[in-house]
Amino acid sequence: MKDKSMKNQKGVVLFFALIVLILMTLIGVALAVNSTQSLRMAGAGAERIEANAIANGALDSVINKYKGAAFANMMVSQPDSLLGGKQRLVPMPWDGTVKDVSCQRSSKANGANLISCRRLEVESVRAFGRENLGQLEVVAGIEQEVLTGS
Repeated sequence: MKDKSMKNQKGVVLFFALIVLILMTLIGVALAVNSTQSLRMAGAGAERIEANAIANGALDSVINKYKGAAFANMMVSQPDSLLGGKQRLVPMPWDGTVKDVSCQRSSKANGANLISCRRLEVESVRAFGRENLGQLEVVAGIEQEVLTGS
């Protein structure tokens, strides 16, 4: 009688062992997929940070390239292409005229209205990601001090 019950038990243990093995395999596959997605997301974040650094560097480069009189006398939008991105300098206001305006950040005495400012908007656009589907844009405003009427 005891031998008969032992034969029945061996099949049940094998069945439960296979079920546990299948469950462990499913958990392992789920963890592998999760870690792959985490790596992709971390890579995308790193690409965005890199694109931001490049766009800021290109913004600094284009400001350095056009500094001084080129800024002060710019009348039309000026496109440029540095560090694999696109930059654009836009005089403000956008109506194509050069206008002197009061300086927003100047602490110098200006009682005789001798110093005024001209404003520009500088933007830098950089594509990033798989097949360059992402786009990052950095915009800065610039004031150039000038003598009034020059």
